[in-house]
Amino acid sequence: MNKIDVFTFGETMVLFQADQMLPLEYVHQFPKQIGGAESNMAIGLTRLGHSVGWASKLGNDPFGRYVLKYIRGEGVDTSSCLFTEKAQTGIFFKERLSPEDVNVYYYRKNSAASLMEPADLNEQYIAQAKILHITGITPALSESCYQTVLAAIEIAKRNEMTIVFDPNLRLKLWSAQQAKKVFNEIASQADVILPGLDEGQFMTGENEVEDVAEALLGNKDKTIIIKLGSEGAYYQTNKEKGYVAGFPVSRIIDPVGAGDGFAAGIISGILRNDPIELVVKRANAIGAMVVGVSGDVEGLPTMIDVERFMNPDFSSRDVKR
Repeated sequence: MNKIDVFTFGETMVLFQADQMLPLEYVHQFPKQIGGAESNMAIGLTRLGHSVGWASKLGNDPFGRYVLKYIRGEGVDTSSCLFTEKAQTGIFFKERLSPEDVNVYYYRKNSAASLMEPADLNEQYIAQAKILHITGITPALSESCYQTVLAAIEIAKRNEMTIVFDPNLRLKLWSAQQAKKVFNEIASQADVILPGLDEGQFMTGENEVEDVAEALLGNKDKTIIIKLGSEGAYYQTNKEKGYVAGFPVSRIIDPVGAGDGFAAGIISGILRNDPIELVVKRANAIGAMVVGVSGDVEGLPTMIDVERFMNPDFSSRDVKR
């Protein structure tokens, strides 16, 4: 059994991204890539030097095999992935009208990943990890996926793992009422919560950054880190809080995947036991780097890349291994 630091699971689809900035109906070529919040984060973490296990249920079709080979090729452990003959691997298309105006069209209903169920989880495999990473996308896919998320949380609790929750709100997948209920249910069990400000407002009903964090914290021993886009992020625990400025971005190529890179940066910092301000600063840097590259995972950096971005005078020998 391969040793892992972090376990995550969810749906990864084949991405067909328009090769021109045009409405989709006028585009004729679509290079093939992959996209999925959990696998994006997993690939980001492996590039930062950590061992990650990613699980899913894939269609036993060419796209499912492509997804598995791609993620495994990035150094992520895929040994707990399953294939099914009962459904196909999901796909989606990305339309780019401008660097800031990106639309996504999903073809994922009743996909193979939506058939994930609690029995698919291998507790012995998961329990070796220090961190369980969950997004709010997986429970939206189906009732069995929701139950799988709850089962994974139970496994993490039994084995004293840290639970990191990234809401990743997708209202195309379910109703706002369902999403709010489930998000807050998961957040109550999580140790680290990583919402964007809009997601935090959605979950709590509060408007101001610090009020959102306070509501999510709830006088418990948690870490709340709220993403504020170009302004950076705000963190709060029951001991400390503060704003961490973002990094200037000269050119936005593709904003998709920045939040997953941010999550990878946060989890990497937790694994390294770094001070929280440094953890958030590095995550901000990764988010800024990702938006400058086309594709969901292509811009995810190595630790040396991140340190060079944050400090042009750094020496690679200074990077903590």
